[in-house]
Amino acid sequence: MDKVGITSIAAYVPYYYVSRGTIGEAWAKKGAKGKRSIINFDEDSVTLAYEAAEDCLQHINREKIDSLYFASTTAPYAEKAHSALVSTALNLRNIFTADFAQCTKASTSALRLALDSCACGRSKQALLTAADCRNSYPNTSGEQMLGDGAAAVVVGCENIIAEVDAFATTTNEITDIWRNAADTYISVAEERFVTKHGYMTEMVKVVKEIIKESGSAIGDIQKFVFTTSNMKDHIALARKLGIETAKVQDPYMMEVGYTGTAQPLFLLAAAILEAQPGDHILLAAYGNGADAYIFTVTDEVKKLDKKMIEKYLANRNEVKTYARFLSYRDLLQADKGQPYNIKSSTEAEWRLQDTYIRLYGSKCKICGKPIFPVNRVCYNCGSVDNYETFRAADRTVQVFTYTLDNYAGRSDFPLVGNIVADDFESARYYLTTTDFRREDIQIGANMEFTFRKIHNLAGFVNYYWKLRPLRRVKGCDQ
Repeated sequence: MDKVGITSIAAYVPYYYVSRGTIGEAWAKKGAKGKRSIINFDEDSVTLAYEAAEDCLQHINREKIDSLYFASTTAPYAEKAHSALVSTALNLRNIFTADFAQCTKASTSALRLALDSCACGRSKQALLTAADCRNSYPNTSGEQMLGDGAAAVVVGCENIIAEVDAFATTTNEITDIWRNAADTYISVAEERFVTKHGYMTEMVKVVKEIIKESGSAIGDIQKFVFTTSNMKDHIALARKLGIETAKVQDPYMMEVGYTGTAQPLFLLAAAILEAQPGDHILLAAYGNGADAYIFTVTDEVKKLDKKMIEKYLANRNEVKTYARFLSYRDLLQADKGQPYNIKSSTEAEWRLQDTYIRLYGSKCKICGKPIFPVNRVCYNCGSVDNYETFRAADRTVQVFTYTLDNYAGRSDFPLVGNIVADDFESARYYLTTTDFRREDIQIGANMEFTFRKIHNLAGFVNYYWKLRPLRRVKGCDQ
């Protein structure tokens, strides 16, 4: 059997964060230390998953991806394939897609399937992307400690950066953390019960089992990656297993928070980015049992951007009020502002998905003029139906002109930026902007495309593209 492992990995942190002190002040108490990441009002698990996957494909030929797995406990639809939507936004065609949900270790379960599929030759390159934006009841510890985020990995048998050496799993039928179909907030059982009979029991068990099955010893592992919902349990687990603190991966609880299904891959990305060739990494993820993997890092790790996560953390903006925090999460209803003058139609969305979801433009075969969106008639030379398509989402653009409207937006963020931008082949785009400060919008400023939720009409979520100042790892290096 060919060696199999991770060939690319990425983590994504949303643009906004809130201090836990801000949340605490809203309830007349002291907040916990640190901050938590939060989604913008036009983001959800689908758009977060897209961002992580887009970063992950920087070193991969996307035409070779033949499977995509999407993992989340907070996907917007109760019945619809989110993996199909993400794959379309990524411009992946004719691939196998599957969704994983209902458990915070859904991502590591999907990883097992992706690895097995590649190992047996059923798949050549499989992309797994995970994201969550969970809500905890107001004035609970979870409200402060949860965080929104995403991560993605590509699995294959060539150019491996982290080879899989072993896998172990446990199952525990326990109602410790759950959410019913109609619930907005997660429910958590009594803390000591959750920790003792859930998290601590299963994580210790799975770590000991994989060490035994792999024939390794605790001392053979250079880095331990443990998922956790709080720092106390994270530290206690390491002590119980007799692991040096220096060998345990920082769970990013102080900067990001507990990102649910995304956390295992997010922390694995952080560990791999810090690793040296030859290092062994043990990943253990909890959720009605636990999954564990041991990876060996290869020389291919050198191709990754070591500062990937730090770049996102350095390029963020603070939400300074509790009300805005609630509003962005749809827990407090905001006036939606100036409506889009369109009628939503599932038929139109399907028929025009090359524009709406793939963000295609056309390039005239006669004169070479690029046009967005796809246009049958070239307005430069007049040729008809003589063009090829291109994916605009791959491009960086520059602001040609813009308007900033202080009254057209939502009541929680009334400022709307409308931008006319040119790419470096002279195609022109007219889109709104997101994730920006007023001073970011200047003529000549570089911008990138980001896949976002536009609105909910006709009973389904409508997605399209916006522009934002450079945040993506590739874009920030330009």
